[in-house]
Amino acid sequence: MEEPEKGRDGEGGNVGLSKENDQSWIPKIIKKRVCSTFIEDSFSNGALCQCGSVRRLHDSVATGDFFGAAIVTQWDSRQHSSEFPTDAYGELEFAGAGRRHSHFLRLSGDTSPQIIYTLMTTHWGLPLPNLVVSVVGGEGLEKIKTWVKDVLRNGLVRAAQSTGAWILTGGLREGVARCVGEAVRDHGAAAPAVSKKKVIAVGLAPWGLVHNRQQLVNAQGSFPARYYVQNTSHDSCCLDNNCQAFLLVDDGSVGRRGGETAFRGSLEDYISHQRTGIWGSGSIEIPVLCMLISGDANMLERLDVSLRKPTPWLVLAGSGPAADFISELLDNLSSVFLSTTSPQAEGEAAEGLRAELRDKVRDKVQRHFPAEAELEKLVDRALSIYQNREFITVFHGEQEGSDDFDTVLLKALVRASKRVSSEASEYTEELKLAVAWNRVDIAKTELFNGDIQWKYEDLEDSMTDALINNKPQFVRLFCENGLNILDYLTYRRLESLYCSLSDSSLAYILLQRYLSERQGLAGSLPNLDGAETVPLKSLQSALTGPASAMELNLYEVSRLLWDLLGDICQPFYHGPLGLNPSTSTRKALKQVNKMLLGECMYRDQRCLSPWSALFIWAILQNHHEMAIYFWEMAGESVLSALGGCKMLRELSKLESETETKLAMKELAQKFENLAHDVFGECYQSSETRSFTLLIRKSPVWGGATCLQMATAADARLFFSHDGVQSLLSQIWWGDMERSTEVWKLVLTFFLPPLLYTDLISFRAQEEEDESVVAHHGRDTDSLEGNDATVFSLADIIQNEEEAEKFRALKESLKDSLPSNFKRPLIVSRWRQFWFAPVTSFLGNVLMYFLFLYLFAYVLLVDFKPPPPDGPSTLEFVLYFWVFTLVCEEIRQTFFVGSTFVLQRMRNYIEDMWNKCDLIAITLFTLALCCRMFPWSCNFGRAVMAIDFMVFTLRLIHIFAVHKQLGPKIIILGKMMKDVFFFLFFLAVWLLAYGVANQALLYPYDPRPDWIFRRVFYRPYLHIFGQIPIHEMDADKLEEITCTKNVTRIEAGEEPCMSPYANWLVVILLVIYLLFTNIVLLNLLIAMFSYTFSKVQEHSDTYWKFQRYNLIKEYHSRPCLAPPFIIISHLHLFIKRCCRQIPSVKSKHFVLELRGRNASCLNTWEAIQKENLLSAQNKRQRESDTVRIKSTSVKVDSVLKQMAEICDHDRRLRRLETELEYCCSALSWMTDALSQSNLITAVHLPSPPQRSDSSVSKLTP
Repeated sequence: MEEPEKGRDGEGGNVGLSKENDQSWIPKIIKKRVCSTFIEDSFSNGALCQCGSVRRLHDSVATGDFFGAAIVTQWDSRQHSSEFPTDAYGELEFAGAGRRHSHFLRLSGDTSPQIIYTLMTTHWGLPLPNLVVSVVGGEGLEKIKTWVKDVLRNGLVRAAQSTGAWILTGGLREGVARCVGEAVRDHGAAAPAVSKKKVIAVGLAPWGLVHNRQQLVNAQGSFPARYYVQNTSHDSCCLDNNCQAFLLVDDGSVGRRGGETAFRGSLEDYISHQRTGIWGSGSIEIPVLCMLISGDANMLERLDVSLRKPTPWLVLAGSGPAADFISELLDNLSSVFLSTTSPQAEGEAAEGLRAELRDKVRDKVQRHFPAEAELEKLVDRALSIYQNREFITVFHGEQEGSDDFDTVLLKALVRASKRVSSEASEYTEELKLAVAWNRVDIAKTELFNGDIQWKYEDLEDSMTDALINNKPQFVRLFCENGLNILDYLTYRRLESLYCSLSDSSLAYILLQRYLSERQGLAGSLPNLDGAETVPLKSLQSALTGPASAMELNLYEVSRLLWDLLGDICQPFYHGPLGLNPSTSTRKALKQVNKMLLGECMYRDQRCLSPWSALFIWAILQNHHEMAIYFWEMAGESVLSALGGCKMLRELSKLESETETKLAMKELAQKFENLAHDVFGECYQSSETRSFTLLIRKSPVWGGATCLQMATAADARLFFSHDGVQSLLSQIWWGDMERSTEVWKLVLTFFLPPLLYTDLISFRAQEEEDESVVAHHGRDTDSLEGNDATVFSLADIIQNEEEAEKFRALKESLKDSLPSNFKRPLIVSRWRQFWFAPVTSFLGNVLMYFLFLYLFAYVLLVDFKPPPPDGPSTLEFVLYFWVFTLVCEEIRQTFFVGSTFVLQRMRNYIEDMWNKCDLIAITLFTLALCCRMFPWSCNFGRAVMAIDFMVFTLRLIHIFAVHKQLGPKIIILGKMMKDVFFFLFFLAVWLLAYGVANQALLYPYDPRPDWIFRRVFYRPYLHIFGQIPIHEMDADKLEEITCTKNVTRIEAGEEPCMSPYANWLVVILLVIYLLFTNIVLLNLLIAMFSYTFSKVQEHSDTYWKFQRYNLIKEYHSRPCLAPPFIIISHLHLFIKRCCRQIPSVKSKHFVLELRGRNASCLNTWEAIQKENLLSAQNKRQRESDTVRIKSTSVKVDSVLKQMAEICDHDRRLRRLETELEYCCSALSWMTDALSQSNLITAVHLPSPPQRSDSSVSKLTP
């Protein structure tokens, strides 16, 4: 039993071996039964054994009839049969059925149901059931009524689809089993693909009864076994091809029914003790319900044994003998049984009542089973069944119909659960079943209709079940009806939710990796007392067990989120764990292991941001609806949506499965659209508040801002919003008006006194004063540039009360400020112009053009020989200029961005233009070193010439800010990828032609340089029309000095061209030019056209996204451009290292709000989100699809009511007919009595007088 238990925890057969090797253990564990003792069947004249097989198939030694002193007259499977390894298992292919394979297994009736259940769920891959319905009765050639078929098709199978149930049937094409199979087939043909997977039919049949069973026998297993079915239009003992799995129970008999009954009951009982949900995480055990249709007298024993376990039963009254008997037994004996069980019924009176009850039961048995001989035994069975009548639900399908059959199943199971657990609430059990079946409609109509007052304790377990098994509608329902998420979500429960991740999910794999790393470190610590490594999926211990250093905790989750979100956020959950965000990973691992050995008080604490924590948990599992709901409930909607987008796009890069990757990308785009739409609502409501929203620092998301998260998530659509671009433009222009023309900036740049004229408009002085108050206390070094954001406290003032407080604050700050703090107009206007990012950008562009001019001049005119004759003065100026560029790159690398130096370097390298700067600086350094030595001076000059090209290409990044050139640069970058693909095809064709051309023209030419020239260079020039005909065509050869001597050729002389096969050279030239000039070049043009048309639609979006990076770069730069920037660098060094003044540049685009301001902003954002969702729901309700669906529901309701009216009319007509018959009979009796001598009547009663209106109403 060890082998099947290896996959007990899995949900499907996800193994790496082949199917044959995967199931090779089956014959070693699962057995079959073969009759080994011949017990003569008296009805066959000694030819057959009571097992049903002939004498010659039995063991010759065991054919006697004597065992000791007793004579054996009755065959018993356990005593007279032996077990052998099974020889029939694997997959079954029905010839001509045209469907997927079914699994099958021949097994002994004594096989452990645990092994079989593990085999079906782990190796056969059947999904875990939320319900098991075992359909019994109606075997053989019994005719099934039409309404029973309707119940099976429209009731049972539809309920199984909606609840995720297994249907256990007889598995043969006869009786009820055939009807169930046809219902499953019809459902599969009509239902979508998603629903097909939910209806699982499992056939349990006696092995000796299966027709053509020898086709299944193969000791090594059949993968698949071809099974031929003949005459499928009539009932037969052939296997039903509509079942997904077959369990063929072998008791050693042949042609006998009932051999599978005992094993079927054991399997039902075992499944009923397993828990629902992933990894058995559900709040209830799997419900098992037996459904009785018709049946004979033997079914009473099956029913009695099952009720004692106890298993609930649903009896279809009117379907056949056994079902009708049980229905009548329960309906007519209630009063008698209650009197016999009452305390007053004692002594002789009680005995008399029991005798009366037994007589009534005997009469019913004789009426329903007149051919049965063992009458008293059946009466005892019936009385025993009546004792457990609470587990039986009678369904009158002919009257009630099959529309709400799933509700009938639910009520039957709830009724049984009340009897099993006296403490269980009826509504709680019904709720757990509804959650297990994912039937939120039943929960809404039956349980959450306002009649029941739910408590937190009643919903807690069901909430956990709904979360783990991805049932967002129930989560929404619970939160709306009494469950407080603040009380529910503790850090312990959050850890248990992460423990419940599916082992096939990417998040589980990543968490397992982090856990293994910490477990390895914990195993090396001496104070762990030999703790063993446990898997991540220790759900039960995570819920109830003690804290252990070997179990998953929030630190692994924090590491996963850090890898996904990067350094834009502070590490998550470090506060509850007591960790410092700047602590190294190894030190943090040791601290966590040490903490987990203690009591871990943090686990009982409430989660500070429960909705955001659940949102992240749902995002990591890629649960679409769950994540959307948690986003709706969480605060900071824009930032949360961008955070989800970032995590999903990072996960999609790591995901290997294509379908899951596409789903992640789709959900990421969904959240980006939500962020875009919510911010659009905010921008329409209030421009200043929306700007504050973009740069507000979030405590929930580790201090990140919307702009930072959008940049990390590559949210181009979000950046393309007019509100974001308006903020960027305001930052770009600083205190100047955004409508200022560029020529005014250039003119003022060269003539600074124009600042004090009206040439350029600036913000009003009052706004400047507000900005001074808002940013009082900040470092305002004039050499750093604009180190304050463009926002002030006035931007977040929304009412008169706040405005009054702001004015009081401003007055108090003005009184406390030094007298010289308010700068004069000359200084303030100077700062407003030179500290604006647009001015810094203009200065850098002008100085960069001057740098390129100097570089070109030195390279072309003033490049002196090596020392001591050179370099020249201008060249030294060039060297110093490049040195200042290097200093700026060092500042950007090590002094901007993340807390960790390695992370800063990584962020710097990831930028494409920073890579270009590194290449340019590296080449310049190499050229500088080489030009200082005479032997390498020319090489250094060549490297410097190449380096000039790199520096010149750097201008493309500068022009990216232009509204017209920016999108074209994006298109140019995309086209470069097409060029590489074109060059690949061209290189293949060029190499093929070049080698062939060289081989035909020059049979022997060992010179490598000429081989390269003629194989690659000349064919490349052929494309542009440079074709040397006089060197290729033998008819136009020119006389040149050449030789055919190999020795002289090797000495370096020109070899002569071979005229042989010169015609082939011309043909190859024609084909080469045809392919390259027509095919390949037109292919390149087509690729360019496609790329242009594709990118042109979104180029503006891409440009706006890159514009943010450029604005942020120049906003953080010192106002002085190279080479004067060295002054700013020196001043920064003095401030940071000598005066220890903290940097303000690292907190650009960040505004930290606290208290009431933060609360007001969050509330305002939530209101805008609700407005957006309301508008979307309204549009959805008004859509044609929803209207058609609503109309369809109403039409179905009307049709249902019409059917009920027709049924009532039919019943009234039947009653009227019966009443007329009774009246006629009474009239006949009256006439007969009046004419006889028995009664002497004075006068006959007069018939009742009926009005004409009543007569007309009764007349059809």
